[in-house]
Amino acid sequence: MAELGGGNDDDKPLRKIAQSFKELAAAAEDARAPVVEVAPFSRACSLVSPLFGCLGIAFKFAEMDYVAKVHDLADASKSIVTLQALLDHDTERNCVRKAGSHSRNLLRVKRGLDMVRVLFEQILISEGNSLRDPASKAYAQVFAPHHGWAIRTAVAAGMYALPTKAQLLKKLNEDENSAKTHLQDYIVASEPVILYINRLFLSRDLGIDW
Repeated sequence: MAELGGGNDDDKPLRKIAQSFKELAAAAEDARAPVVEVAPFSRACSLVSPLFGCLGIAFKFAEMDYVAKVHDLADASKSIVTLQALLDHDTERNCVRKAGSHSRNLLRVKRGLDMVRVLFEQILISEGNSLRDPASKAYAQVFAPHHGWAIRTAVAAGMYALPTKAQLLKKLNEDENSAKTHLQDYIVASEPVILYINRLFLSRDLGIDW
C-alpha cells in the first residue's frame, strides 16, 4: 500500500480513528441512555479498514472480510438507526446467525476492532522494530479461535511479510510519538464500544463465540 499523502488531517488515519471512537465511546457510556447508532459506527469502522491493508498479506483475508461487512452495516444504516434495533430486527426474523445477516456481520466487525485494539496494545509494549510478535499475539487472541487450520497456517506464513513498525508508521503518516498518543486513544475508546456490542448480544442470549 502506498503512503497516505501529505500533512493534513485527512492524511492522518490514526488521528481520525481515535477521534471517531472517542465519540462512539461517549455514546456507549452515556449514563442516561447508552445508544450507538449504526451510521456513525459504520463510518468509524470504515476508517479502520486501511490498517488491515497496511499489514500486508497476513491480514488480507481480514481486510476483505472486514471491508465487506462494514459496507453491509453502512447499507443497513439507511433503514436501521441503532445497533440495538439492528439486533432486534434480525431476532424478530430469526436470522441472527444466518450467513450475511447484519447481526453476524456486526459480530465479525467487532472482532476486527478488537484485533486492532490488541495489536495496538502489543505495539506499545513491544521492543524493537518488528510487528511479527504484536500481530501474532493479536491474531492468536482474537481471530485464531474462530479459524480453521488452513487460514491459521496461511496467516502464520504471512507474518514473515509484515512491514516493520517504522514502515507501518510511515504509511500512516505518523512519527513514533504522535502514533503512541493515537494508539493509546483508540485502545481506551474502543474498549467500551466493544463491551457495549458484547452486552447487546449477551443480554439477548445470542452469545458472542460463533
